[in-house]
Amino acid sequence: MPPPIHWPDAGRRDLFDTWLAPLVAVHGLRPESLKPASADASFRRYFRIDAAQGPLIVMDAPPPQEDVRPFVHVAGLIDAAGLHAPRVLACDATHGFLLLSDLGTTLYLDALRDDAEADRLMREALRALVHWQAQVPADTLPPYDRALLARELALFPEWCVQREFGLQWDATQQACWDRICETLIDSALAQPTVAVHRDWMPRNLMVADPNPGILDFQDAVRGPVTYDVASMLRDAFISWDEERELDWAVRYWEQAKRAGVPLGETLGHDFGEFWRALEWMGLQRHLKVLGIFSRLKHRDGKARYAEDLPRFFHYATRVAHRYAPLRPLIGLLEPMSGPLVARGMTF
Repeated sequence: MPPPIHWPDAGRRDLFDTWLAPLVAVHGLRPESLKPASADASFRRYFRIDAAQGPLIVMDAPPPQEDVRPFVHVAGLIDAAGLHAPRVLACDATHGFLLLSDLGTTLYLDALRDDAEADRLMREALRALVHWQAQVPADTLPPYDRALLARELALFPEWCVQREFGLQWDATQQACWDRICETLIDSALAQPTVAVHRDWMPRNLMVADPNPGILDFQDAVRGPVTYDVASMLRDAFISWDEERELDWAVRYWEQAKRAGVPLGETLGHDFGEFWRALEWMGLQRHLKVLGIFSRLKHRDGKARYAEDLPRFFHYATRVAHRYAPLRPLIGLLEPMSGPLVARGMTF
């Protein structure tokens, strides 16, 4: 028998037991089989429970920190688009409990470490992303607007620069940072918009049938078309050489055009411009993640995320070296990262 689930307080456990009780007969659940399935960087937890037709997943998303309604809404959009995501079998939105179908146990992140399978899996993930962008409607999703992009970038100086490295910028450095932020935000807002998953990456995709299974989509927004491609190609936990990144990006770009994904006049006709927009969008994400991973360490006691800070410094430095408008960022990064890239192509 699996070990008992730890609950933060008896009241939360009682709410869960009360919610689960009537579902036992409906779905043939075996409450004694309940065991941890996974946890993520938020307050959500996932349990696996045996049922008559096979294992199911329970999401524990305690209010007020979490709200399951966006998850339920986006799950419906994904299902209607014909993509593979957990189906919502039961929902208590008030208390933050969901019963979901189970997509299995094989994460893309683990499967991609088999280099022989990596190309096939990445192509299938990008093909599914094209389907997502072409078929999941974005009009009911919140906008990825200037305010949200700026709030995300602000995580970097607050949590990474100040808390993780104990540095304070002077007025000149702060002015440099402000200009970089405006440059990245303007680039993002100039792109055509689609439904953006916001974490389309190997840790949130499952090897499944049909492939891939899509997880962790509750933060989806209406935003820049390159965001999810950048997330997939330059991941938090696994990196690729640039030749493979470019190969996958070109394949995505060609498929997206054929599928009618809105790329716009410039990005749709010039892959070089598409690649630049993708790299600048990726830089915004990587600066944000440097802040988030530092916050997870210092605020939430999840220090393991900070082990991957060097990967994001490398991504950010490489892009900053490559494009003249972004090169001033290097002087802000190197006191924390050291000189990671000796030179880069200039655009």
